[in-house]
Amino acid sequence: MGKGDYRISDIYQGGYSGLVPPSNNYMTAGSFGMTTDPRSANVLQEVSTKLSMGVKNIEVTAISSEAFDSMPKQHLKEVNRLAKLTGIDITLHGPLIEASGVSQQGYSEPERESAQIKIANALIRSHDLNPDGNIPVTFHSSNGLPGSQLLPPEKRKNGEEYRKMIAVNKETGRMAPLETDKQYHPESEKLEPTMINPRQRLEMLNRTEWDNSISQMIFNKERADELLGKNRPLMEHLIEDIQTGKLNEQNFNLLPPDQQKVLRKYTDATTYLHDLHKQVSSLFSKAAEFADEHQKEELMRISENFRENISKNSMKSPSGMSIPNPFIEAEAMHDLLHNLKNPIITPKIWVPIEDFAVEKSSQTYGNAAYEAYKKFKDKSPILVIENPPAGGALSTGEDIKNIVVASRKQFVGNAVKEGMSESEANRQAEKFIGATWDVGHINMLRGLGYNEKDIIKETEIVAPYVKHVHLSDNFGLEHTELPMGMGNVPIKEMMEKLGQKGFEAKKIIEAGHWWQHFRTPPFQETLEAAGSPLYSMHMAPYWSQAPGLYQGYNGGLDGQWLPQINYETFGGSFSRLPKELGGSTQGAQGGRMSGRPME
Repeated sequence: MGKGDYRISDIYQGGYSGLVPPSNNYMTAGSFGMTTDPRSANVLQEVSTKLSMGVKNIEVTAISSEAFDSMPKQHLKEVNRLAKLTGIDITLHGPLIEASGVSQQGYSEPERESAQIKIANALIRSHDLNPDGNIPVTFHSSNGLPGSQLLPPEKRKNGEEYRKMIAVNKETGRMAPLETDKQYHPESEKLEPTMINPRQRLEMLNRTEWDNSISQMIFNKERADELLGKNRPLMEHLIEDIQTGKLNEQNFNLLPPDQQKVLRKYTDATTYLHDLHKQVSSLFSKAAEFADEHQKEELMRISENFRENISKNSMKSPSGMSIPNPFIEAEAMHDLLHNLKNPIITPKIWVPIEDFAVEKSSQTYGNAAYEAYKKFKDKSPILVIENPPAGGALSTGEDIKNIVVASRKQFVGNAVKEGMSESEANRQAEKFIGATWDVGHINMLRGLGYNEKDIIKETEIVAPYVKHVHLSDNFGLEHTELPMGMGNVPIKEMMEKLGQKGFEAKKIIEAGHWWQHFRTPPFQETLEAAGSPLYSMHMAPYWSQAPGLYQGYNGGLDGQWLPQINYETFGGSFSRLPKELGGSTQGAQGGRMSGRPME
C-alpha cells in the first residue's frame, strides 16, 4: 500500500458508511430466538436463563423423548404464563422420531403407528405452551434412516442423479445400497465393461426378483405338465367317464388297478395345479398392489383373458360333482404366467428409500396433524417438518417439499372423509403443516461435492413451504453448530430465496458446539452476521457497527483498532500520543512520554 493509499474503512472497521448497513437482510433482533438445553427437562429454569439475554423467541428443545416426558404439564403451563408476562414467543422442537416405521430390521406398520401416536402426543402437549395461538412444533423428516447420495447437479449425466442409492423393499422394509457398477458381457468384442448406474441396478433388482418368483411357479407347473403328459389319453377317457356318469364316487374303488393308478395321477396333477393357482393369485395380487396406472390397465386385460380361459373348466357330472379339467387349467396357467413375465408388468417393489419414506412418513404426519386439529381447531399447533443433516434420508429441499405436500394430502383426505369440503380442508392443511428449514443442515451437502449455488437452489425449492427457520453455521463437512457468519453457510442469499416468509419466520439459533467449546451465548455474534439494526426502525447503527468503534467477530479486521485503553491513557485526541506517532511535545510533566530526558 503506497503513501496515502488508505481507506476510512481500514481505520474505522464496521463503519463503512453510517447510512449503509453491512447487510441487506434487515433481520431484526426480535425475529431471532434461542433454544433451551436439549439435555435438561428443567424447562422453567432454561427459559428463565434465556430470557435474561433479551431474546424474544425461545424454542423448548425436547429432542429426547425421555426428557420431553420428564417435563410436567404444570411446567409447560407455567412457561406459557412466563411468556405472556415477558412478551416472548415459544416454539417447540419435538422428539426425534422415525416417522416412517422403517428401521434396520425392516418396515413395521405397528412401529409407524407407534410413531404417529408419539408425534400426535407431542403436538397435543405443545398446546399447553401456547393455548391461544398456533405454536410451531418441529419434527425431523427422518431420524437415523440412511439416505441416498445424490450427485452434484453439474455432474449428473443422462438423467442419472444418484452417486449411491439406498433401495428399500416395500414389502419387507429390507434395504440395499446400490452404486454404479461394472458389468462384462460375453458377446462383447473386447473385454470392456459397461457401467451400470444405481437407477439401472434398481430396475435389474426388481426384474430379477420378479423373474425368480415366476420361475418358481413355472417349476411347479412343469411338474403338473409331466404328470399330465404321460397319462393324457387315459386321463381324458377318465374325465369323459366322469362327465357321462359312468364313473362316480360309488364305483371308484371298483376300477382296475391301472385305472386307479391313472386316477391317482389325475388327483396329484389337480392338486399341483390347485396349489399353483393359489401361488399365482398371490403373485398377481402383489403385481396389482404395487402397479402404476399403466400396469393396472395391463393387469385388467390379463385378468379378463384368464377368466375366459378358466371358465372352460367349469364342468359338472350328472350327479352335480365338480370335474376339474387339468388340461384346460394348465393351459390357462401357462398363458397367465407368460403374461405376468412381460417386463411391462414387473412391479416396483424395490424403490429409492426417499420415495418409500415419504409415502409412509406422510401418513404419520398427516394423521397426527389432523388429530391435533380435531382437538383444537383454529388454535391447533403447526406441524413443521425439518430437514435433517444432509446425508440422511429426506434431507434435501426436494425431499422436504415432497413430504410436506404428501402430508397435507393425507390431512385433506382425513378431513374430507369426516365431512369437510375439499377447499376448506386444503386451506387448513396448508395452515397447519409446513417446513422448518435448517440452513446448517443443508449446507452439509458440500461434503458431497455441492457448491454454494447448489445450496442456495435447495432453499429456493423449499421456500414456498417454510414456516420456521433454524440457524447454524458450519463448513459443510461435519454437523457442527456455530453462530451465523463463522462458517460458509450463504445465509444472506438463502434468506433472499425464502423472501418475506423467511424474514417474518421465527429464526432459532442452534449453536450447540459454540456453547460446548466457548461457553458464551451466540446471540450477539448472530446479530452481527445478520446485519441486524440496533433499533427497530431498520436504520444505523447496526450490530456489526457497535458503538465506540468496538469490533466483534463480524465487524471487519480482526481485533480492535485503537482500543479503549488508548483513549483512557492518552485522551481523546492525538496530542498526547508519543512524538514519534504525531503527538506534540509536552511540558515538564515528568511522564515517560513528556519529551524530557529521563532522569
